[in-house]
Amino acid sequence: MRHLRLDRHDEESKMTILRRHDTGSIAHLVMNTPQKLNALSDEMLAALQMQIDSLHKESTIKVVILSGVGKGFCAGHDIKQMNAARGEEDGGKAYYRDLFARCTAVMMGLQSLPQVVIAQVHGIATAAGCQLVASCDLAVAAEDTKFGVNGVNIGLFCSTPMVALSRNIPRKQAFELLTTGDFISASRAADLGLINRAVPVEELESEALKLATTIASKLRTAVKIGKRAFYQQLQMPLDQAYAYTSEVIVENLLDQDTVEGMEAFAEKRPPNWQVD
Repeated sequence: MRHLRLDRHDEESKMTILRRHDTGSIAHLVMNTPQKLNALSDEMLAALQMQIDSLHKESTIKVVILSGVGKGFCAGHDIKQMNAARGEEDGGKAYYRDLFARCTAVMMGLQSLPQVVIAQVHGIATAAGCQLVASCDLAVAAEDTKFGVNGVNIGLFCSTPMVALSRNIPRKQAFELLTTGDFISASRAADLGLINRAVPVEELESEALKLATTIASKLRTAVKIGKRAFYQQLQMPLDQAYAYTSEVIVENLLDQDTVEGMEAFAEKRPPNWQVD
């Protein structure tokens, strides 16, 4: 299959495609293929998956900020790679199935991370790039950013981006975007709930870092437990959600650092957490 050609790319190449630097307990992942508008190519998906796998094991990292260089955050899948797959004997069917399985693994992987993931968005976030924003836990965007699931404009309905999008914004608004291919502004995206806030472009990096720093100041165990429970309970009926989260909060209450936090609050002093 075509994607196996990725085996020729070494770890250094993946790190070039997706740069990483850490600021204390905050990891910055920077998509670095500006000539492709940071498209989710085979290589980019592999690089993202590599970082997701690594971050699962990194207890010192509390928050991840995902951004891109160049004119836009992410323009979606690499159309040239997708078109090239049509030369396969099956017309690309096996490659396409594998591509969307790998993309799904990345999107779900972001939400399965114990760390909070913040999308720092600028320029454009289209198709699977919009899906990437919707798959992050939080998102801050520059005011001039445009969002869209515009595959329908070239005859390809954004079926997989639809999954994350329709879990972020109201269904009628999601369906309108999917069927018209229209773009929306950052302020509209904020109104709909796709992003947390829109800020002037010159404040984008500092605003994302401010949000990350606030979250990183919290007890890592509590945020990890809370993030897992947040996504689990969303899939449940109301009664099951309450039963499940009641068990989760009991687990949280019995954590020794939570005991310390509650005692510190009662004694009006800063908590002395052991795991942070």
